[in-house]
Amino acid sequence: MNHFCEVSIVWYDEAVNRFYRARPGWKTGHMELAELILAQPRRGTCLEIGPGPGGATSRFLAAHCGLVDGLDIDPDARKNPHLHACYLYDGGRFPLSDDSYDLAVADYVLEHVERPAEFLAETFRVLKPGGRFCFRTPNLWHYVSLGARLTPHWMHERLSGWLRGMPSDAHAPYRTYHRANTRSAIRRLARATGFEMAELRLIEKEPSYGRANRALFYLFLVYERIVNAWEGFEGVRANLLGSLSKPVSGVRRLAADRLWKEAA
Repeated sequence: MNHFCEVSIVWYDEAVNRFYRARPGWKTGHMELAELILAQPRRGTCLEIGPGPGGATSRFLAAHCGLVDGLDIDPDARKNPHLHACYLYDGGRFPLSDDSYDLAVADYVLEHVERPAEFLAETFRVLKPGGRFCFRTPNLWHYVSLGARLTPHWMHERLSGWLRGMPSDAHAPYRTYHRANTRSAIRRLARATGFEMAELRLIEKEPSYGRANRALFYLFLVYERIVNAWEGFEGVRANLLGSLSKPVSGVRRLAADRLWKEAA
């Protein structure tokens, strides 16, 4: 759901080239997500959840999956040229059949989900047995997420655009809930909805929220160096990157109806 176009800022681009892209072996967050997706056993049919009107993730999935459908709350997603079909989502049940997809992908979506148990139950339902759900989402314990969690949404809207150097006409950030944005929450929700944990790790990349100011950039750069240098600081890295697997055999029936009744 976060599909915004960042304005190119010369000093920022030069700093990122110097301190990140020039480093041997450095990978962007998108590259790490791409590698995770390519490692999945099946990619014939894919559902991108929250594709927006189009972006790097949609382009990548279209190039590496047999067929890509989209599911989004925003009608603008129907303009996405990389999707075979796009379905509108009302926050309830997915308008999709059981056992439809080999792979589901959500890039910066889980933080916007108000009822993550029901969301994951529906993702489980539409995946084929043996299918995988891959995701990238902010870690609640990172300074960006904590700031968003502790400030009113109107303030988050203003600060997020300024810190990231967004154009004035960029789409405002969607409301965030951060109810599935810790390792413990992901594991608990996976167990509750029938998923098995295939992979879960935390990553910290170049400080995109430092575009507004050089001093902020270098402050956040120091933070990045510290949390990547010691595994003991892994828990405060920026993003959760993971995949959940729907069991191939012995799949237990989800209590999806019970989950929806409890949420009502």
